[in-house]
Amino acid sequence: MNATSAATASAVTFVWLGMVLAISFLEAPLKFGAPGVTIPIGLGIGRLVFRALNAVESALAAVVIAAVALGGATAGITALTVTVAVLLLAQLAVVRPRLNRRSDRVLAGEELPRSRSHLWYVALEILKAAALIALGAGLLTV
Repeated sequence: MNATSAATASAVTFVWLGMVLAISFLEAPLKFGAPGVTIPIGLGIGRLVFRALNAVESALAAVVIAAVALGGATAGITALTVTVAVLLLAQLAVVRPRLNRRSDRVLAGEELPRSRSHLWYVALEILKAAALIALGAGLLTV
């Protein structure tokens, strides 16, 4: 893989990882512990924050994919890039729509039992963070 593509993909991968760690594993859980934050307020904030995060993630993914594709990456780097992209796509296309439908109902005042969709999102987020770490580390050794 050429050095410029590897450096670009590596830098973008670690920025992406930092955003995921800061938002998903720090901001999201902490907001519900803030004084005065009710479930509807927390859901409203969360929807805005995750919509923005996912938009930025999509742009970062496009940059990483382009750098890896144009840089002549190894099969291992390509596989990790595909893995990260598929995990993000699963979150955006499968889990987020379910969470949005559920939060619409909660925000409309409906009382619902706990949802497992959130656990799927968290599981995918953990896998994505691990894959980003592996991808970033792999790109540093190119």
